[in-house]
Amino acid sequence: MSVRSAEWWRPAAARVDGPPAAAAAGASDDMTRPFWAMMVFTCVLLVAPQTFVPGLSTLRVALLTVVVAVAGYIHHQVSRGRPLSIWPREMKLTLWLVAWAFVTVPLAIWPGGSWALLTDLYLKTLVIFWLLTNTVNTPTRLRQVAWGLTLMTVPAALSGVRNYASGVYMQYGAGRIRGYDAGPMTGNPNDLALTLNLVLPLTVALLFLTKRPLWRALLVGIIALDLIAIVLTFSRGGFLTLALSAGIVLWRITRRAGPKYAFMAAGLLLVLAPLVPSSYYARLATITDVEADDTNSAGERQEDLFVAIGYIARHPVIGAGIGNNTLAMNEERGARWAAVHNLYLQVGMELGLPGLILYVLVVVGTLKAVAGVVRRTRGDPQHRDLFWLASGLQVSLVAFAFAGMLHPAAYNFYFYYFGGLALAARAMHERLAPARVPPARAAVSRVRTA
Repeated sequence: MSVRSAEWWRPAAARVDGPPAAAAAGASDDMTRPFWAMMVFTCVLLVAPQTFVPGLSTLRVALLTVVVAVAGYIHHQVSRGRPLSIWPREMKLTLWLVAWAFVTVPLAIWPGGSWALLTDLYLKTLVIFWLLTNTVNTPTRLRQVAWGLTLMTVPAALSGVRNYASGVYMQYGAGRIRGYDAGPMTGNPNDLALTLNLVLPLTVALLFLTKRPLWRALLVGIIALDLIAIVLTFSRGGFLTLALSAGIVLWRITRRAGPKYAFMAAGLLLVLAPLVPSSYYARLATITDVEADDTNSAGERQEDLFVAIGYIARHPVIGAGIGNNTLAMNEERGARWAAVHNLYLQVGMELGLPGLILYVLVVVGTLKAVAGVVRRTRGDPQHRDLFWLASGLQVSLVAFAFAGMLHPAAYNFYFYYFGGLALAARAMHERLAPARVPPARAAVSRVRTA
């Protein structure tokens, strides 16, 4: 009896057609329930269907979907005897940051306010950060998230355009449109512009991954809609962030495909520039000419930066307490009831330099994580999807790191959503990439084989 026939009892290995990356993706654990529960939560976060569908608000859909996602994921891991989480360095730093925030609660200006922010917002944000890192475990799922985010921006962008066309403005906004009130991340024009700016790079990545003309046309339409909505918010930070993201995307595309896309973009700008309201250019002028701002918001925000720096210098270790930035600013420069418009100074004022250092390390860590994926997958046809999606995530995180200097959004979902996807992209690439053999060992193996 031959050796081959004697091994009939051994189970045959499952055959998966396609490249190694596709095989690894097909062999990944099935986390369908927690993944899609997390996607439903994303829909609640961005679209807020509970404001349109009677009865949904009483169900507390956001809490319900998070519970289903967490319970489903824990059951999935425990039933297979696996750890409950991967533990990248950035997640450990985030836990230290949360621990420090809890330590400072009793010393806060308003301990009740700090406790409320931690339990009502920040811990929920970090749960989604954890879920994204662990459940988005294949390029297919990352692509589904990108499509989901892209489609979910449509109601918010349409709302912004409709508000401008119908003259729906903020009560104290000096002629600025209201945001998408239904969504907690898009309630004012600055938040709306930030959200659209963070999702746009992923939408552009999908455009390069999509082959069907109909879907490409849909993506082009959504990109145009988002761009129009960002302009109509009259957000100075939104414009600067968009300019930075567009510059990075065009530079990368030009390097890979030649200057034709840069010329196309320049031509498009020349065509669209006359269609932009003249008042928009007047508002942008206040970026460099602060005195030209009739509302004086630019001047006040500039003054607030120095006030915040002075507060940090006087309270370098224990700050005002998480969520108490506005109260600290009131104590320093009078009651305007406005937070400093810089998330780094926001964290420094509330959690001192220890909190600020931890926060910056987390942001830089996620940037390094996704940059490594982009670098290692560039030019690899087996990881084409992962390369483009990671490239989009990298631009989104760079955009957030810049926009953070103009926006007080340290504990909301903006950064942690895209940061979680960045850590997930690094983890999936480490699983999908073939094991690297050290050169010396590979040479010895070749000699032995010969």
